[in-house]
Amino acid sequence: MAVEYKDYYQTLGVSKNADKDELSKAFKKLARKYHPDLNPNDASAETKFKEINEAYEVLKDPEKRKMYDQLGPNWEQYQQGGFQRPPGYENVQFDFGPGGAGGFSDFFETIFGGGFSGGGFQQEGFGGQRGYQRRPRRGGDSEATYEVTLEEAYRGGQKTITLQEQGVPGGQSKTLEVKLPPGVRDGQRIRLSGQGNPGYGGGPAGDLYLKIRILPHHLYKVTDNNIVLDLPLAPWEAALGAKVRVPTLEGAVEMNIPAGISSGKKLRVRGRGLGSGAKKGDQLVRIVIATPSKLSERERDLWQQLADASDFEPRPY
Repeated sequence: MAVEYKDYYQTLGVSKNADKDELSKAFKKLARKYHPDLNPNDASAETKFKEINEAYEVLKDPEKRKMYDQLGPNWEQYQQGGFQRPPGYENVQFDFGPGGAGGFSDFFETIFGGGFSGGGFQQEGFGGQRGYQRRPRRGGDSEATYEVTLEEAYRGGQKTITLQEQGVPGGQSKTLEVKLPPGVRDGQRIRLSGQGNPGYGGGPAGDLYLKIRILPHHLYKVTDNNIVLDLPLAPWEAALGAKVRVPTLEGAVEMNIPAGISSGKKLRVRGRGLGSGAKKGDQLVRIVIATPSKLSERERDLWQQLADASDFEPRPY
């Protein structure tokens, strides 16, 4: 039975001069459109998806594309019993039987010998002929964002997370156990060995990197490794000094507020920030002087007496 020629450029909807970026964009667009998981009721989607994948496998690789282009639609003229490479290639016969790997077409298997996936060829001798097999190749690394509360980031611990598998949309979900180090920082990446994209031809899977994103907190802000807390003080506490209970992520502490402190001044609680070891941050307590919004007649009287008696000048200009 004759083997049908496959026009890979037409399959991807690109011109014969399409560059690498054009090929990639066309493939991703069509792969999303025809992925079987996104078209469970369309029996033709899987066939179309395989055709798209096969076309991209050939055209994305310069050597395979060169060979394919030199063959062209009249490729059968180069067949003489087995398959003979076109002019410019080593004159070696190919004779590949059925059952090639990878789910590719007979046309693909006849030319490329049983399929491959981006990893190049590995030759094996068979008397006067040569067969081509896929070389095992490690899968690519992948990255996912993992959101945690500030309390979780500070304490760390064992976490169970569920992620969608990387790749074309529609992938299955998987559940992983993750050890979150205490003091993990925003933007830090945690490596999960062997949990990335699957390998090719029996090769090992890549790694998964979890990029930590610390969620906003109602009390604290994070600056580098430090945690910042705004501490409101009454005017008399700021003027006279006070002992104030200050919350931290390890529980409240008593802090002595020096007399005469101003808004914006920062006090430090050492070792209550993020990070670990010598790089562990602190908690910074930023002073905010709060004034009462409503005054009784007695309070207004006292404030007025203070204003009259004081020679304090808050604006030195």
